[in-house]
Amino acid sequence: MNRILVVDDEANIRLLYAAELAEEGYHVSSAASISEAMEKLAASPFDLMVLDIKLKNESGIDLLQRVVKEHHDIPVILCSAFSYYKDDFSAWLADGYVVKSGDLTELKQEIAKALAKKALRARSSI
Repeated sequence: MNRILVVDDEANIRLLYAAELAEEGYHVSSAASISEAMEKLAASPFDLMVLDIKLKNESGIDLLQRVVKEHHDIPVILCSAFSYYKDDFSAWLADGYVVKSGDLTELKQEIAKALAKKALRARSSI
């Protein structure tokens, strides 16, 4: 079962994503801040991260850069209410980008695609 870490400062979004992704067969943990996310990443392995760009007084892009540097094997899907971040060069470090919506179909597709790429990389490095 793939483990996903959802990082979003909005509790209702974390709950929605956890419920919807659990229905897809994923084990989901969540974090509301960069420090909480880093603690969870240090404590146990994750297969993928879903990350909001705007976290209260923090930047999800900062966390993205840390994850790419320190946990480079974890794909990150950025999920934001703002589509203009797609043009931010820093956002290009992510494995996917989804504009937040009540319909999680696109997010689920991006997750499946990123996990498939990760599995392919793992098989080819054996």
